[in-house]
Amino acid sequence: MTEINKNNIVHSYKAYSEQIRSRSKLHYLVGLLVRWKQNFKYKRAVRIARKNGATIGEGVIMPLKLARKANSNLIIGDHVSIQTDKIDLRSPVHIGNYVIIGSETEIITTSHNINTPTFDVKHYGITIEDYVWLPTKILVLPSCRKIEFGAVVGSGSVVVKNVPCMSVVSGNPSTVIKKREIVHSSLVVEKLLGGDFSIYKKCRKYDFA
Repeated sequence: MTEINKNNIVHSYKAYSEQIRSRSKLHYLVGLLVRWKQNFKYKRAVRIARKNGATIGEGVIMPLKLARKANSNLIIGDHVSIQTDKIDLRSPVHIGNYVIIGSETEIITTSHNINTPTFDVKHYGITIEDYVWLPTKILVLPSCRKIEFGAVVGSGSVVVKNVPCMSVVSGNPSTVIKKREIVHSSLVVEKLLGGDFSIYKKCRKYDFA
């Protein structure tokens, strides 16, 4: 996908909004209550992460355990869903917008220099660009420095090198098996873990484009 294509993508909540607006008042209120309870948990995690020095955008869903170990190396964009706490924050981790990271996925950003007598630590870091999907039980090693825009990694894969834009990779080591045709530009990412309280409550007042 070219840079021009990326810039042409408009994230829309229209389909989500229409679904919520079509609910009965009772159905809507029940959904609002469920999300309200979840909202406290997710807001607390974000507050803790920010207090610890992390840069966290809007609409971010993250586990409390990850928030507690967060530091200034962690930068997360907007509307991101993270289920794992196994992210190595000894080196910079930059996560873009609309990224989905599943449970038990592990991202390692730091290694050791085996050719030094003191086994010196080597810091690498990683950038995960917009619209990336990392499902469950993936291992990302320090030799991977970038997972590019719109990439998808198959569950259980071991990622040892950079993942190209809009590629679908899988295996151990992961290799490109095909290209992705479209990104999840109509998905409310927070909805995946019930963290869509803010958007949900607006749907009765506003008609999203």
